[in-house]
Amino acid sequence: MRSFDRLFIGGEWVRPSTGRSIAVISPHTEEVVATVPEASEADIDRAVAAARTAFDRGDWPHMGAAARAAVLERLLQLLREHQEELAVLITQEMGSPISFSRLGQTMASNMVLEYYVELARNFAFEELRDGLMGPVLVRREPVGVAACIVPWNVPLFTTMLKLAPALVAGATVVLKPAPETPVDALVLAELVERAGFPPGVVNVVPAGREVGEYLVCHPGVDKVAFTGSTQAGRRIASLCGERLKRCTLELGGKSAAIVLDDAPLESTIAGLVPAILMNNGQACVAQTRVLVSNRRYGEFVDALAQAFRDAAVGDPMDPNTVVGPLVSSRQRDRVEGYLRIGREEGARVVCGGGRPRHLAKGWYIEPTVFADVDNRMRIAQEEIFGPVAAVIPYETEEDAVRIANESDYGLSGSVWTQDVARGTEIARRVRTGTYTVNGFTLEFRAPFGGFKASGIGRELGPEGLLAYLEPKSISLPYGSQVPLKN
Repeated sequence: MRSFDRLFIGGEWVRPSTGRSIAVISPHTEEVVATVPEASEADIDRAVAAARTAFDRGDWPHMGAAARAAVLERLLQLLREHQEELAVLITQEMGSPISFSRLGQTMASNMVLEYYVELARNFAFEELRDGLMGPVLVRREPVGVAACIVPWNVPLFTTMLKLAPALVAGATVVLKPAPETPVDALVLAELVERAGFPPGVVNVVPAGREVGEYLVCHPGVDKVAFTGSTQAGRRIASLCGERLKRCTLELGGKSAAIVLDDAPLESTIAGLVPAILMNNGQACVAQTRVLVSNRRYGEFVDALAQAFRDAAVGDPMDPNTVVGPLVSSRQRDRVEGYLRIGREEGARVVCGGGRPRHLAKGWYIEPTVFADVDNRMRIAQEEIFGPVAAVIPYETEEDAVRIANESDYGLSGSVWTQDVARGTEIARRVRTGTYTVNGFTLEFRAPFGGFKASGIGRELGPEGLLAYLEPKSISLPYGSQVPLKN
């Protein structure tokens, strides 16, 4: 894996203000595989100043949307050319199985960017409305400088959820990747440079949490977009609220998959397993609570446990691997803590429950199924972020909906049934931002985000673009006409 010794600020590769660096450690070998500079507060000042200058005095916000789309399309082409390189890099950084990296880490990122390039060419940034006193020109103007703070679990994808709509809107960006996965962000910066973005439109500054808070509070930042834990999201929301700063927060989840009695066992298990174990269970949308009626509980628990036992655990670069290592020793400690809590609470470990014996190195956890889980248990209420499923029994469909909704979170969910209309009715009653009947889907043309403690605002779809736009009303004299600019 490549190392870097400079930051990308103002369209240039600049030396950091200190000699501090971030060591990237392979979760498979536990060895340092790359180093990058660690940005300080002084580097954040430079990055925000560059973004501020590009927005306040540059051409980017004033270019037509089609012109911005042309630059973004060049970036898309470069990302496609480097798709395999980035997939391998992200697997090496954080342990995502290469099969998932090729789809969920890189191909999905490119699809998001492709969607926003298309939307840029069709979106109405201006419209005329009939007002009571005359016509009104309603404009949607870029929000300004956006601080985009992304996590380590799907680093390029969560970057694109923010970067693509922000740039389409005409905003400028300071991107802070997580310290666990900074290398893919700096490779992205190289592609941004090659694509021909004006200086300062995109700036990339890897840093830790403390410097991230400095970026959030920076007076030169107009908008904060964050993906990460609910705990960190609460802190960011508080800081933004004090400053009346716009923010979008995509936070944690504890999504419930409701299995109805008519769901075919084999195909439901086949669909649920990847929805639980995707990215080694390190996904905010993972279907980690599985709700099954008492009438089918035993057979379903047995089938799910067997599927978990069959899931290959090992080297994330092996295309046959289903579950790779967790991102860090700290994350493995956290998951092991929840395995202990689950046992203490009285849940039954059906399979897994510890470290795989055949792997001497790497931050691995066996795919684990807990049965006899009460929804009030911590393993059913708190986000574990590992390959762990809690199977919860229910009596009736109404009971299942109640259990699904008895959560602080509301990010995702699913229902499994042969009756799609019936499943859709259940979907309407579960308080969550995204939902799928018979599967797990994240639709890029539709809004993505959560209810309750799962976040504020939406990404993806036109709603994701609106998050980076400020509406403005211009009242015109009665009977007047003006050309629209888009």
